[in-house]
Amino acid sequence: MDMDWTEKYRPEHIRDLTGNAPAIRQMVDWAASWSKKSKPLLLYGKPGTGKTSSAYALANDMDWEMIELNASDQRTKGAIDRIAGQGSTSGSLTGAAHKLILLDEADNLQGTADRGGARAIVDLIRQSYQPLILIANDIYALPGEIKTRCELVQFKALQARSIVPRLRFICASEGIICADEALHEIAGSTRGDLRAAVNALYATAIGRDHLDSASIHTSQKDERSTIFDLITAVFSGQPDRRLLQQSYAVDDKPDAILQWLEANLEHLPDQRSIAAAYRSLADADLFIGDTYRRQHYTLWRYASALMLIGTAAAADGRGIHARIQSPQRWKRMSTAKRQKGIRQNLMKKFSILLHVSEQTLREWYLDQMGPLVEQQPERYVRELALDADQLNFFLHDKTLSTGIVTTVLKEQQKEQKGREKKEKKTKKRMDTLEEKGPEERKVSVHQATLF
Repeated sequence: MDMDWTEKYRPEHIRDLTGNAPAIRQMVDWAASWSKKSKPLLLYGKPGTGKTSSAYALANDMDWEMIELNASDQRTKGAIDRIAGQGSTSGSLTGAAHKLILLDEADNLQGTADRGGARAIVDLIRQSYQPLILIANDIYALPGEIKTRCELVQFKALQARSIVPRLRFICASEGIICADEALHEIAGSTRGDLRAAVNALYATAIGRDHLDSASIHTSQKDERSTIFDLITAVFSGQPDRRLLQQSYAVDDKPDAILQWLEANLEHLPDQRSIAAAYRSLADADLFIGDTYRRQHYTLWRYASALMLIGTAAAADGRGIHARIQSPQRWKRMSTAKRQKGIRQNLMKKFSILLHVSEQTLREWYLDQMGPLVEQQPERYVRELALDADQLNFFLHDKTLSTGIVTTVLKEQQKEQKGREKKEKKTKKRMDTLEEKGPEERKVSVHQATLF
């Protein structure tokens, strides 16, 4: 059991796919009649419903070469043009009739890492001379200009009765005896996610050749484990098999688990133990890197085993006697994201004040505004309605920035009250004049002129 079952038992042909028959028929009809004028397919639906497996099975049955670009690659315009764009306009080196261009996780186009990615996808759709399939979990996260250019194919959550036969086939292939009742419990607990069901079966079957309801209940109890439970188990000397089961049960991927382990190495007793644990994490990190580069997700199992068992050996069952720390990298990322938001808001405000585009401001002017703001911070707080965080972007002194903004706000409130008081006095005077007759109003005006 040294290979990821989701990869080991990935369907190779259309006939091997589980559920979603209408979606599969739509894909087959599209492939059979494909021409350069055909729209790309956009497969969408919850994770684990067979979208990616269906695309690979279709390419295999059609004898098409597969070119994939997914979320683990750099999703910039240049990357999409380089990897998918070139393949979409050139012939196959293997002699295949066509090349199927697969863009997995097309809805994961966010942030600076994806700058221009959406536009590159639209350009790819327009220019491609090869079949193109996009895959997304959340169709609403995709720009409308992409959705309108695609033929939509919905993948629905699988029913438990569709998942059970696949689990039974895997058990038979692995030589594991499993009661139907146990398989139904696994299938029913994963909410239509076949991938999650296969992973749950794998985690339950570790070290066993017979599965029944009791073993399933134990596994389901483990599934409620959190990353905190896993870290505690590693440092407290739990058996290796137990650690691996818990790692499959938590929602975090191996690269995230590695960061959690690294953040808590300070709980180890001495420098020698810390060095030994770091060696295990470094080896695991190599496998994680190879996973993303080669798309061989079976390597995740080796990475998990290396980091968990290696760190557990270094801890030697001493446990954690302090608070479990979250990865510092996440805190830095959160801070960086916040700073980015502040910077973007500042660019909008300064672009209006200076009458230049945000791009020009970003490239040339924003960093030069610091000395100007330092000389007259109150002015810019007033004119641009800067808050303390935005002013601190230039002054680099949060206490000073907060004090200046607070003072300006108090002055503005005082000025506002003065204006309101003056407006009330003026209104009262006008109301008094309106209540008087025309003759009295003339006298009042004349007297006001004399005195």
